[in-house]
Amino acid sequence: MSALGLSTVVPVADLPAAVATWTALLGVEPTFVDGDRWAQFDVGGGRLALSGEGVPDLPGVMVKVDDLEDACRRARAEGLEVGEMAEGAHERRCVVRDQQGWPVVLYAKVPGEPLGSRGLGLAAAGVK
Repeated sequence: MSALGLSTVVPVADLPAAVATWTALLGVEPTFVDGDRWAQFDVGGGRLALSGEGVPDLPGVMVKVDDLEDACRRARAEGLEVGEMAEGAHERRCVVRDQQGWPVVLYAKVPGEPLGSRGLGLAAAGVK
């Protein structure tokens, strides 16, 4: 298993207002916006994602991996809580909780589907 990408996900109650704030703070427009559900900024080789869908209590991290089953197996071997696999329109994912309870969404593209820059909200990944 190798990590292919890493995103910090911040839950927001008002996505348009948060996009305006982060646009001003970062000095760049978002790379992708999906209505009131998701926005992301790709800056300096990193990605900040804003999740307006379901607004979980905690910020989290999303890790794109090349082998989701192996990533989940490794997390279990470390004694971490690993949720059920779920499949979205563009990705397969599971939520892992670290030792402090922080959510980490491990995800991989659905075979044959380009993952591209399509966003995924933490609530859609099962983080509440």
